Amino acid sequence: MEPRAPGPYASFSIYHVIKAFELVAKTGQVGRGKLSEELKIGEGATRTLIERLKTAHMVSVSRTGCSLTEKGKKTWSEFESIFSKKTNLERNELTLADCNVAVQIRKGGDKLRIGIEQRDAAVIAGAKGATTLVFKGKKLVIPNISEDVSHDFPIAFRQITALLKLKENDAVVIGSADTWSRAEYGALAAAWTLIENNGV
Repeated sequence: MEPRAPGPYASFSIYHVIKAFELVAKTGQVGRGKLSEELKIGEGATRTLIERLKTAHMVSVSRTGCSLTEKGKKTWSEFESIFSKKTNLERNELTLADCNVAVQIRKGGDKLRIGIEQRDAAVIAGAKGATTLVFKGKKLVIPNISEDVSHDFPIAFRQITALLKLKENDAVVIGSADTWSRAEYGALAAAWTLIENNGV
């Protein structure tokens, strides 16, 4: 993510990198135009992103598109072991808009305080906000708000537990926005704050 030479930072963020990895991993190969369209960033920024990934030996590039190298596949596997699932949620008592994306972070509860950092990261990424929960003692809790989500927010609890297989100390970040892409980027940006110092 760091600039390779003096000058402004590239107009993409870590959540664009994560999404790019996901798209390439799922499709096997993807062209720059399609990547730009899916990431909602310009072709110039997409070109820079691909160049950075290529320089880091994460992707290989051909005339038909880019694909993950062995190093890239290993890195994506490490991401998946932490960001264990990403899913859409219907509107419920905890969400802030019609479009809501939940990201499950393995062992992310250790870094969670009261959720303000995650909310702020989601807003910077273009979402309306984020709600962060943690699974502890076989209960889903929201720090400083709810010690038992199943009791206080039953609809949200049923949705989340139906879609995610939670384990002790897993965190769940729900990004909310007016569009699905902003909700997803908000959730990823918020989730990243829970792992960014863990060597990923």
